[in-house]
Amino acid sequence: MTAATTPEPHGDAPGRIMAREMAEQPAVLRRILTDGIPEIRRVAQEIAARKPRFVLLTARGTSDNAALYAKYLLEIRLGLPCGLTSMSTTTAYGARPDLTDVLVVTVSQSGGSPDLVASTRAAREAGAITLAVTNNPDSPLAAVSEYHIDILAGPERALPATKTYTASLLSLYLLVEHLGGGDGAPAAVLPDLAAGLLARQDEIRALAARYRFAERMVITSRGYGYPTAKEAALKLMETSYIPALSYSGADLLHGPLAMVDNVSPVIAVVTDGKGGEALQPVLDRLRGRGADLVVIGPADRVRDASAGFVLPTAGVAEEVQPVLEIIPLQLLAYEVTIARGQDPDAPRALAKVTETR
Repeated sequence: MTAATTPEPHGDAPGRIMAREMAEQPAVLRRILTDGIPEIRRVAQEIAARKPRFVLLTARGTSDNAALYAKYLLEIRLGLPCGLTSMSTTTAYGARPDLTDVLVVTVSQSGGSPDLVASTRAAREAGAITLAVTNNPDSPLAAVSEYHIDILAGPERALPATKTYTASLLSLYLLVEHLGGGDGAPAAVLPDLAAGLLARQDEIRALAARYRFAERMVITSRGYGYPTAKEAALKLMETSYIPALSYSGADLLHGPLAMVDNVSPVIAVVTDGKGGEALQPVLDRLRGRGADLVVIGPADRVRDASAGFVLPTAGVAEEVQPVLEIIPLQLLAYEVTIARGQDPDAPRALAKVTETR
């Protein structure tokens, strides 16, 4: 079994908490695959028996990117129509749609944001089947929801969420698999592969040295990789303060491509599968514009880029690759921030629980 070897800064060194929590990810994934599956299976079986007609997903920030991943899973794997909710329609405008037989899944690390709690309570009152996916079974969100899944990540103290993001992805994947009668077997490879990625921090440090002075970044992907692009942009912005714009590859071609030049790096998250195939024309256009293209993906896609990081995707199902894709990008956000003389543990103006109403 491979052990994660992400170095942990000592004493009061900047980033020591984020480094430790990134290094915990293989153990967290392993815990979910052993201790978490029985409850996930039970919840999934009960919900499946109620035959929800469609699914609404509710979240903010990093959890919103995890919810977007679940949307892809639910629509592709189960054929269930899905939408991401606009909470203000309920919390600010007082709308009360008929949610009878609708599954409403609320994803939140803390389970403490007032708008998440209020919108979930309103959904349950409107007839929805409500499920909270959190890192806190004693949270207000868990209390107002009919069902709850604990992502078992343990306390997360760094402001940038890392282990709770990958734990949310795996928990949501297992939920969808069990809703469809599967067993989630493709996820078994993830803990060891995640540990191997964390052990390659020197490669990421070299990328960080290359891009520490970047004034902006563009991050793009398609399919299952698109939530990874959005989460990577969020991590870079909240830790290093570099403006990072995330786009679906399809959307990038509809206007934003005009801002791409040979100075600002473009990071492409290339999933090994149909999503990566759909992204290929975008990569060709970016190279044609002389973009400084960084590819995170399979070796054959990295080979033609300006720089990159090879992911171990051989034999890994496309739908679980996002759990691996984000790890080098978490490390990149960490290393760029350290290289710029900032502390990724304590981004300015941020709090762990956002009190949105």
